[in-house]
Amino acid sequence: MSHYSIHGLSGHKNFSSCSAALPKHGSSHNTLSHSSKSASRGGHKLFHGFSSRSAQSVGSTSQKISMGSFHSGRSGHGSGFGGSGQGFGGSGCSGGIAEVTVNQSLLAPLNLEIDPSIQRVRTEEKNQIRGLNDKFASFIDKVRFLEQQNKMLETKWSLLQEQKIARCQIEPLFEAFISNLRRQLQNIGCERERLEGERNNMEQSVEELRRRYENYFEVTRRTAAENEFVGLKRDVDAAFMNKAELQAKADSLSDEINFLRTLYDAEISQLQSQISDTSVVVSMDNSRDLDLDGIIGEVRSQYEDIANRSRAEAETMYQSRFEELQTAAGRNGNDLQSSKNEICELNRAIQRLRGEIDSVKAQRSALESSINEAEERGEAAVRDAKGKLSELEAALQKAKQDMARQLRDYQELMNVKLALDIEITTYKKMLEGEEGSCKEQPHTSHVTKSSTLLLHFNIQGEGRIQGDIWGRLLLYKDKIQWVIAMENPYIVQIQGVTVISIHRHYATFIYYFYKVLLVFFGNCIAKVSL
Repeated sequence: MSHYSIHGLSGHKNFSSCSAALPKHGSSHNTLSHSSKSASRGGHKLFHGFSSRSAQSVGSTSQKISMGSFHSGRSGHGSGFGGSGQGFGGSGCSGGIAEVTVNQSLLAPLNLEIDPSIQRVRTEEKNQIRGLNDKFASFIDKVRFLEQQNKMLETKWSLLQEQKIARCQIEPLFEAFISNLRRQLQNIGCERERLEGERNNMEQSVEELRRRYENYFEVTRRTAAENEFVGLKRDVDAAFMNKAELQAKADSLSDEINFLRTLYDAEISQLQSQISDTSVVVSMDNSRDLDLDGIIGEVRSQYEDIANRSRAEAETMYQSRFEELQTAAGRNGNDLQSSKNEICELNRAIQRLRGEIDSVKAQRSALESSINEAEERGEAAVRDAKGKLSELEAALQKAKQDMARQLRDYQELMNVKLALDIEITTYKKMLEGEEGSCKEQPHTSHVTKSSTLLLHFNIQGEGRIQGDIWGRLLLYKDKIQWVIAMENPYIVQIQGVTVISIHRHYATFIYYFYKVLLVFFGNCIAKVSL
């Protein structure tokens, strides 16, 4: 329950008060009261104000809240808080404030000349006070509801603390239940993974089948869609042409109706003018035997004759106009049919050209792909050929080097063969000569002895050194100088070639040593001291 009162006086004094009784919430009752006052006097203004807010609730707690404030030009501000109907405040106010009762008769509007701006300000203040009262009431309800919730939670907390021992006894049951649920969750997770794998496999299979299906039926579906499109296009064209034809007929009929309406209006106006221009001469016969029926029939026959002539003329004109329109419609229909045929032919030609264009585009794309593939293959073949060419050039160079080396080896072998042939011939002659000497002079050879072995020779040009398995050393050249002093040497000279018979080991050593010198140094001058 709320009461509001506003009074306007001639001395700019006003008093307003507001009180609110909050609705019951359970077993509680709230009351809110507000009042303010201001006044001005003489040449100066004194602002006095008084306001109060009080809230009272009746319930199990029996609490009461009272707030008061007083504003004055001399006394500042005072506030108070009290419980159980008692309160205290600062300067300018003492004790609690009782609820303000407002007379309902004072709420009636007074016929006073008040400034509209002041009235608007007061209305706004009243609305603001009402809104603040509603907010304050809602805040009080929320506070009480939260207090009840707090008490309920405290009660639950106390009960839970008392039941702590019992909770400790049932904790193993909860743990067992939770472990069971975890095992079930793990099993469900494993099952989910398996099902997800199966689902992925099935999705892959479905995707593959769908792709195959689309690839298989794509051409058929496209052809069917094209045929359907052509049919629908033909139907749409036919419907459009039918619509155009019907529209033309409707336009012609409307034109004909307008023409006939105009014609009839003209005839009616003409008849009315004829009737208005006709002078009627009435001869009055005072005799009593007037033939009114005959006169009426004659007039009727005249008008019927006029109407028949007008009707005949209108029908004739309409018939001629209709025949002309029929002729034009037939001619236009033929033109329209020929235009339709031409349009159909053009549509078929367009469809055929589109198909040819698509086929040519497909051929072009195929040829471009073939050209690209051929270029790629050609480039790959060129790269392969270049690689093989480089390999063949390297192999050719290596073969040339091998051939040169083999030619050198062959030349060396030929030289060795020639030396061997010469040695064999020389040995043969030596053996033949020795056999002859042995027969004639058995002791023709001589032996020189010396205590030292010194071999010094000079080879100029291309020399050859060759030894046989018996330890003989053969040296042949145009100019050979020998100085030999060794123990028990055996020297034989045959046809300008000196043959030295020495021990087999010395001969082998000298043979290989001088062969290495001749191979690596070529033409040289060697001096060896042994």
